[in-house]
This record gives sequence, structure tokens and C-alpha cells, in this order.
Amino acid sequence: MKVGVIGGSGFIGSHLVDKLIEHGHDVTVFDIMRPQRDDVRHIYLDLFDFHKVVIALAGDYEAIYLLAAMANINDIHKNPVETALVNFQGVVNVLEAMRRYGGRLIFASTVWVYMLAGRGQIDEDTPLLVQNVNHTYTASKVAAELYIQSYHKLYGIDFTILRYGIPYGPRGRVGTVVTNFIVSALRGEPIVIYGDGNQHRYFIYVEDLAEGNVAALKHVARNQIYNLQGLRKHSIKEIAEIIRNLLGNVRIEHADVRPGDYDGRIISSEKAKRELGWVPKVDIEEGIRRYVEWYRDNNGRMKNHEIEFVLPRRPRSYQAQDILNRYFLLRR
Repeated sequence: MKVGVIGGSGFIGSHLVDKLIEHGHDVTVFDIMRPQRDDVRHIYLDLFDFHKVVIALAGDYEAIYLLAAMANINDIHKNPVETALVNFQGVVNVLEAMRRYGGRLIFASTVWVYMLAGRGQIDEDTPLLVQNVNHTYTASKVAAELYIQSYHKLYGIDFTILRYGIPYGPRGRVGTVVTNFIVSALRGEPIVIYGDGNQHRYFIYVEDLAEGNVAALKHVARNQIYNLQGLRKHSIKEIAEIIRNLLGNVRIEHADVRPGDYDGRIISSEKAKRELGWVPKVDIEEGIRRYVEWYRDNNGRMKNHEIEFVLPRRPRSYQAQDILNRYFLLRR
């Protein structure tokens, strides 16, 4: 199958590209950064440039994965305008291109949208209540999902929405819980837990998540939503203890709760198991062990590529660092 991966040079995207190629698909990476591997087609793409998006996606792709997003919660809190431009306007630009050429959009959403749901058991049919919104990240992802479904109803654009659990693993980006904890521990710095640490997540090993994305190419996944979660829930405190047990003398400290932080929900991935035949395989202890080994072997770095891009013209009120952040944050 001929597929494109927008954000295919980033953390999750690079693993997805690996799995797609393993499964025999014809893959093109669309990203502002060069891919992690040299044997894949790469097209430079700035999601903010609507006309270039339309031109770039003209290639009879049967499916387009959209993983490019701002996902670091701390940066999103500081940059709500950039978040809206990347996580919402970028999605609309891709939808408009696909309205012209067809194909199915496979969109990387998040279980954070269930912050808008009530408590108790949650699945893909659980209503989301807008009055519960408490973070711009959540709002941007819900808005993107609504626009995707609107384009389906109005223009017939096929979609699959994948609501990711909390990813971790090799090539992990700074800003995610497991990465932050491992980096701090290996540097001899304390692990910092925001709040009491009892908030929980369904952490998902990145290779399992990539396989779930590949499974979403199946015909049954057209115009459906799936949760892709880890094997079971783990508290933030439990993750810190696993890392301390693995690495030895690690201090654990606590800080104030982050504004609008995800406090966890009981979420089912049964639909993905039933319809896609997908279940995660790597438990958290094994996944963290693999990640630590990778981090040590690679000094915590993804493959080093020369960065080639031209900064766009922006209003003078934007600081240069904010403009640079836009490019580095455009990668999941």
C-alpha cells in the first residue's frame, strides 16, 4: 500500500515507518527533519504552508498518517497560539489536500480527550463533555477530531482516529514521563514527580503502538476510532520506583501539580483487539529495561541528521526561540 507519514522523523513516527516498511508498504516521510533511516523517501513539509501541503500530498496515497503535533504539555501551556496552529490548523490543511486527492487520514489523537469524559469504564463511544475541558492540548485534539469527522460527513474523506496511551521507548522525546525520569536518573539527578504520584497512565511501548498504527490500515478501521493503550495502568509513583529498582541509587522528589495535567481514566482497548487483532505485548518493566539499554547505547540521541530549513516570516512580536520551538515541537 502507498502511504505517507507526516511527522515520520519523530519519536512515534520513525517507529511507524520502520513497521510499515517491515510489512512491505511503500512509504513516504513528510517532515521538516530528515528521517531516521536513509532508505525511505523524504519530502520536506511545513504544515503551516497550505499551498505546499496541497502540492506535497498529490501522489495517490491510499493512506496518510498525521502524527506531527505539539505534544509536550509544558511547552503547550506556555505557547497556546502555536498549539492551535500546529494541532488544529495543520490538520485542516491536510484535510483540504485530501479533499482534492482522496485517501484515508489516520490521525494520532490521545487518551487525553477522555479528560472530557466522566469516571468509570471508558471506551470509544463514551460521550465527551466540552464543559470538562481543562487544557489547550485536550481542546486542540478534540477540535481536530471534530473537524476530521465533519470532513467525512461533508466531503466523504475517510478517516481512522487513534487515541494513543502514553508512549515511551527508544527515541523517546524529552517531555514524556518515562523519558524525563530515565534521563534524570542516569544523570544522577532526582526524579521529580508532579503531585503525589498516584495519578495513573496506560503507558504503551512505542513498537507496540507502531504495530497498532499499521493494523489500522485494515479496511474495517475505515471511519472508526480506536484506543491504543498499554497492558495495564501504572501510577507515576510506580514508574519512578521501577526505574529506581533498575538503576539503583535514585532520589525521588515531588513538585506542585502541573496545570490541567492528565489524572488518568480507566480506558478499554477491547475494540482494537476485536476488530484489528491488536494487543500490546511489552510490559512496562521490560519496556523500561529496553529503553535504558537503548539510551545508554545511543547517548540518548536519535540518529544525527543535519537540519536544513528556512525560518518563515513571522510577526515581530514572536521571539526567535519561539519560532525555533515551533520546528522542534512539530514532531511526535
